[in-house]
Amino acid sequence: MSSAALAVREEDYDEETYELINGETVMLAAAAIPHLRIQGYLARKIGNYLVGKKCEVFAEAKVVFDDKNWLQPDILVVCDQNKVKRSHIQGAPDFVAEILSPSTQYRDFTVKKDIYEKYGVREYWLIDPMAKNVFVHLLENGKYRLKGIYHNYDDEDWAELTEKQRAAQKLSLKLSLYDDLEISLKELFQRQR
Repeated sequence: MSSAALAVREEDYDEETYELINGETVMLAAAAIPHLRIQGYLARKIGNYLVGKKCEVFAEAKVVFDDKNWLQPDILVVCDQNKVKRSHIQGAPDFVAEILSPSTQYRDFTVKKDIYEKYGVREYWLIDPMAKNVFVHLLENGKYRLKGIYHNYDDEDWAELTEKQRAAQKLSLKLSLYDDLEISLKELFQRQR
């Protein structure tokens, strides 16, 4: 491969990663390994499923909602290809997942959730690698409704549940866009410590 093929033009590369939230620049820190494992798993699982379908999955693509709100979700799915531009997504994705960290969780649960709701992101997941929980919000009549909190139990915690409690647990979750795309909680959190 020639060195010209490896060259990155300055205008194509942003050294510093940031989001613009309500007009305020927020710098983004590099993701930790647990975050990257979950992000990689979701991108592969959703991406493989979407082969040949109209929707497309992206990891960390810039989404421009308006001139004061540019976010960079960890995982997003876009079904309207007119929204996909060369350098960003213009307008609301159909699905967004944010992977929580101590430095982002408050913002992900509040300000970013409000922005996603306001601009019509149909489904919003908040994934907590430490607690091994997934909070699923669905947009109904312009407002998010918490559809459920899904938890990955380790063997010891599972053994402590009663039969009735076990029967009530959901061990996988589905994207509302596709009823047959199922995400196993055990696989999602399999390498988390």
